[in-house]
Amino acid sequence: MNVYNNTRWRKARLTYLQRNPFCAMCLKQGRYEPATAVDHIIPHKLEQALIDKDPVKIREAQKLFWDSSNWQGLCNTHHSSTKQRIENRGTEIGCDINGMPYGGHWVNSKK
Repeated sequence: MNVYNNTRWRKARLTYLQRNPFCAMCLKQGRYEPATAVDHIIPHKLEQALIDKDPVKIREAQKLFWDSSNWQGLCNTHHSSTKQRIENRGTEIGCDINGMPYGGHWVNSKK
């Protein structure tokens, strides 16, 4: 089951990328790389909800899936690797434009 294989999603994706042409993660690093994927910031898990046939989960997943405020444009590298690590670990790894690491793991908590 592929929830991305339909005309409505393809149109929404194209419109979003036209309005948001740069990778959100690259921009945080001060780089301008073209976005090639529309990523769901909070994973929607719509496919699993449809498999489970749970109407409550399906409604919640569809809401997350179609909520454009839950979308971000990402380049292929960030979508295929960085975002997957974030979802698995629960925190973003890397540095911002000033060289400061994301996630606060560098902060000295022994004050």
